[in-house]
Amino acid sequence: MQNTLNEHYGAIRRILILILALNWIVALAKIIYGYFSRCQSMAADGFHSLSDGASNIVGIIGIYFACQPEDRDHPYGHKKYETFFSLGIALLLFLVCAGLIHQSFERLNNPIHPRIDTKGFVIMIVTLALNLWVMRYESKKGRELHSDILISDALHTRADIFTSLSVIIAMVVIRAGYPILDPIATILIALFIAYSAYEIVQEGSGVLCDMAIVDTKRIEDIVLGVEQVKACHKIRTRGRPDDIHVDLHVQVSGAMHLESAHRISYEIEEAIKKGIPGVTDVVVHMEPPEKDL
Repeated sequence: MQNTLNEHYGAIRRILILILALNWIVALAKIIYGYFSRCQSMAADGFHSLSDGASNIVGIIGIYFACQPEDRDHPYGHKKYETFFSLGIALLLFLVCAGLIHQSFERLNNPIHPRIDTKGFVIMIVTLALNLWVMRYESKKGRELHSDILISDALHTRADIFTSLSVIIAMVVIRAGYPILDPIATILIALFIAYSAYEIVQEGSGVLCDMAIVDTKRIEDIVLGVEQVKACHKIRTRGRPDDIHVDLHVQVSGAMHLESAHRISYEIEEAIKKGIPGVTDVVVHMEPPEKDL
């Protein structure tokens, strides 16, 4: 079990390290050119890519804690650390957003004319193509591995794509003689970043606050398909897509022998795990129908 868990998180870690290297290359290219050309929106996009790299580091740290085995103090394991650290990515995004908006208003009060040339457009187009590949690759692997870190980081990269497109449009307009669009484009980039952070917080808080993760009707249909089960109620679910916990009350005949009740409980557990991928724990509370009480 632990070896499987280590392999799972090892795969996620390797993906994060690859994405980290790519993000730093993209970020440095944008920041260096942005400063030399005095194009604030391009430098801002570079810092956004740099925050992608920081989020990868946060993810790698989160994975280290998440793959720790169950222990006496953590009988449910440590998987929620991955979700917890994904909120750290959101915090980084909010901080980047605030900094960019502050810089933009300063630039509006003290205008600077950026120097845009062909080299800048080449850098933006190449980094945009790289970000498209990263987003698709990371999103695909995140779904395959049921990883909150990879999925939230893919959302982060998606914001990079929108912001890069905004920068390219802004560069065209600036080149046409409207430098005022540079800080305005930067504010729009900041709003894209803030929205990505909001999406990560919304998804992560659902896991940490034990929001229901599976439709109870789906579980009820599976349970009622088990022979001798009369009814089920008080169905509760929580956890992450790859670590779903279910508990429920099941009614069987009050005259049923304990061994038979235990066997049915086991059948229910197996049926739920087979019918709903990602379920790792099922607690069944057996009780007689109300008329038998």
